[in-house]
Amino acid sequence: MASLPLRLSVATALIAVGAAHAQDQGAPSGQTSNSTVSEIVVTAQRLNAARATIQPQIGASVYTLDKTAIDSLPAGENTPLNQVLLQAPGVVQDSYGQLHIRDEHNALQFRLNGVILPEGLSVFSQALSPRLADSVRLITGALPAEYGLRTGGIVDIGTKSGIENGGEVSLYGGSRRDLEPSLQWGGASGAFSWFVSGGYKGNDLGIESPDGRADPLHDHTRQFQGFAYLEDILDPSSRISLILGTSDQKFQIPDLPGQLNGGLGYVVNGASDYPSQNLNENQSEDTQFAALSYLHTAGALTGQISLFGRWSALKFTPDPMGDILYNGVSQVAGKTDLAGGMQAEAAWKASGHHTIRAGMLLQVDDSKSKTTSQVLLLDAATGAQLSDQPFTIVDNSTKTARTYSAWLQDEWKLRRNLTLNYGARFDQFDGYRSENQLSPRANLVWLPWPSTTVHFGYARYFSPPPFELVAAPTVARFVEPTGNPAVTSSAAPSVALDTTPFAERADYVDLGVEQKFGDGLTVGADSFYKRSRHLVDEGQFGAPIILTPFNYQRGRQYGAELTVSVNRGPLSAYANFAWQVGQGEDWISSQFNFSAPELDYVAGHYIYLDHDERYAASGGLAYTWRGTRLSTDLIYGSGLRAAQPLTTPVATPDGPLAAIPNGAELAPYTQVNLAVSHRFEDLPGGPLELRADVVNLFDKLYEIRNGTGVGVFAPQFGPRRGLFVGVTKAF
Repeated sequence: MASLPLRLSVATALIAVGAAHAQDQGAPSGQTSNSTVSEIVVTAQRLNAARATIQPQIGASVYTLDKTAIDSLPAGENTPLNQVLLQAPGVVQDSYGQLHIRDEHNALQFRLNGVILPEGLSVFSQALSPRLADSVRLITGALPAEYGLRTGGIVDIGTKSGIENGGEVSLYGGSRRDLEPSLQWGGASGAFSWFVSGGYKGNDLGIESPDGRADPLHDHTRQFQGFAYLEDILDPSSRISLILGTSDQKFQIPDLPGQLNGGLGYVVNGASDYPSQNLNENQSEDTQFAALSYLHTAGALTGQISLFGRWSALKFTPDPMGDILYNGVSQVAGKTDLAGGMQAEAAWKASGHHTIRAGMLLQVDDSKSKTTSQVLLLDAATGAQLSDQPFTIVDNSTKTARTYSAWLQDEWKLRRNLTLNYGARFDQFDGYRSENQLSPRANLVWLPWPSTTVHFGYARYFSPPPFELVAAPTVARFVEPTGNPAVTSSAAPSVALDTTPFAERADYVDLGVEQKFGDGLTVGADSFYKRSRHLVDEGQFGAPIILTPFNYQRGRQYGAELTVSVNRGPLSAYANFAWQVGQGEDWISSQFNFSAPELDYVAGHYIYLDHDERYAASGGLAYTWRGTRLSTDLIYGSGLRAAQPLTTPVATPDGPLAAIPNGAELAPYTQVNLAVSHRFEDLPGGPLELRADVVNLFDKLYEIRNGTGVGVFAPQFGPRRGLFVGVTKAF
């Protein structure tokens, strides 16, 4: 099927081209003969296959969820993308829609039809909707040379096409005042096709509950997502496509009731008490993205060149008085990021034994930060409050980063059942630091029998830190806000050191096997080991939900995964289990976020990463009978990390350490979801589907975070039981 992009003035030109094509083929504008449709569909499929040869996943671990698998999930296409990805092996959930794959912190690269979407200020797992997806592939392991920079996992979404005319309108909603109307529509005119989708989501559970209650205080969200894909087949060997997307999300930050002040003992404008249930913090996140691609295939050579861009903005609005009393600072934080670039790739089948692939990436990223903070002035020696009137600190900055990447690799058929894919990529990143690396890659794939695949791979990785970094002058402005060393602020860190984060450099080894049996049964096992220098991690160290990157000098991550899937007619089922360990030693950047005793301890001890979860599992089952589909799925986690309080503090050169960072593990949990749907096929005007879903069927109360892990600012709980219904009308 064809791939997908969006609107703009270019759309007008493409529609005109499509109409012209239809007229040239003897059909009225807006209509296409059956023979022409068949020819266009075949051409689109052949071009898609040609595009796939540019980016093969030889030797990598690939987990695919097709449209049927997504529809079978409770909530179907209304399921957030991060919840869809939780069905893949080795994926662990976190707060704010974050995902951790093989104990990586985010480290995800999102692609649409193979085209890279630049990073932004909000994660794409919330900015993209499954409504646009024909398939979702999670690619992990020892990646071939075409994948780089973000290597924890590649999320490549194959979009729906507009070759077949039609669409659907849906209304979905239920518990916690959830309301989710949506629309998707695709069509074709001659060689031109389009697909568009849009949806709104509003409910009272925008961010995870901080206290486990089913209806958290002050937690309303309003979210809009829009997407479009336009494609014009210029001739049997080439096409041009355009992707456009938008996401506008607004969140209330939920309140944890029952407190009168933050326990800091501050007085603001004569007041020292402020009920926590009255706090009014809000955050908005906006994203727009676009990608224009040209694909051409001619004999043994296939190439694609794409121009892409993304603009994102994030703004946090605090409670002016309450945030100072509870956190020591009330901060209006606004960030914008504009990124754009070019991605060019090609594959050449040089002979029956060798296929050469090469590519390059150029990207420019411009980031702006505007922060206005209200703090209290304190005596630097005693910590006594000098005034109850807030003092304003303005910290604005701008920075431009440039990324240059190139790769070359050879797929060498050593024997009929043995393939070696080897190559290298070079990455240069000029941002807060200027760093580069040449990274060799090699993957060996062996098929001892037609139903058995064994893969072994090695990859050298280079991963620059995310671009939303803290500027160097920031810490000093809070330590000496007035320029007088005798006066400090209520937001001054205990450690003033702020080394700029480094790029992570790692060696990665992966070994796996997949066995296909009769009757649609597939079993797979995979193992991995990664050793890194300057391991990149991220944390939330203040009320704004803006992550700050930092490095461990040394890191190690390893684990194993087991997957089982069955597809037998109306029955489909899957089960995944993962065991993984992630540890790091010695914080060497952004040190102001930690206490001196913590820095001393971690400098000589490996600790667990805050997002480490020892065991994770997912599973699901769906059965369809006479148009009725019953499905269920579950996720299991052994618990993320938390601080481990010590009965006897550990002595360090800079004072006693009261708790081991990430030394404890939260309680394990299981969440089960249930769904039933029925599709009425023969109704006037097109099919109609009704569905009913139950999220967290057994109303399991479980904690995702307790607020004490490294870089964990507040507690979060999983969703409580929710009942939802939906109706979808096709047209």
